[in-house]
Amino acid sequence: MNKFFKTLALAAGLVFFVPPPAFAADDAPLTVVELFTSQGCSSCPPADKFLGELAQRHDLLALSVHVDYWDYIGWKDIFASPENTMRQRRYAQKLGLRYVYTPQMVIQGAFDSTGSDRAKVLKKIADAKKLDRLAVKISRAGDGVRITIPAGDIRDPAAVWLAVFDNRHDTEIKRSENSGSTLSYYNVVRGMTQIGAWTGQPLEIVTQAGDMPAQGRDSCVVIVQSLKTGRILGAARLDLGNNN
Repeated sequence: MNKFFKTLALAAGLVFFVPPPAFAADDAPLTVVELFTSQGCSSCPPADKFLGELAQRHDLLALSVHVDYWDYIGWKDIFASPENTMRQRRYAQKLGLRYVYTPQMVIQGAFDSTGSDRAKVLKKIADAKKLDRLAVKISRAGDGVRITIPAGDIRDPAAVWLAVFDNRHDTEIKRSENSGSTLSYYNVVRGMTQIGAWTGQPLEIVTQAGDMPAQGRDSCVVIVQSLKTGRILGAARLDLGNNN
């Protein structure tokens, strides 16, 4: 995956522990829901539709993460990548699963469920909301973004991921199991790269976006994720205004 963002600065601050700031009522923390899906998977369309519903909720960040291991059956998923498949395999390892599958929803990096099982997914979302999280912030900084992560009490380092995604795509499937269908996908991840590491101290990262394609990137998200457990410790979203 090409790196869309170049890190310009990493700044650490205080040497003493500062508790993470509390969230205001109108600044509720996001719960991240990742749907691992494929255009070549016949059981995925109901989960894709459900993710579209979840994407309307302001307390959730619902992402479509397309994997490439179904491409061999006759239709190459135009949004899939080996990196997305690798991300799902890392989750399988962290969650103690013996295999990967679609459609799979991973909630806050801590729970998983079949993506079309509405009751179970909603239950896992409710469980995830009870987890502590960081008040991560993201904002514009010239042609890039500024990310701020507060101090926190962690025992293991966390990766800082930056992803770009499109709000919606409608795709006509011409071959394989979903042949003849036009399927809709929501918050489709187009690139994700690790831009830093957080070790518990206040951190600021400023990026450039000069080598990021100008079109087809509606929003970006920063995700702070434990390297040991895979749990997402905090996330923030920024609309880029490229609604093409």
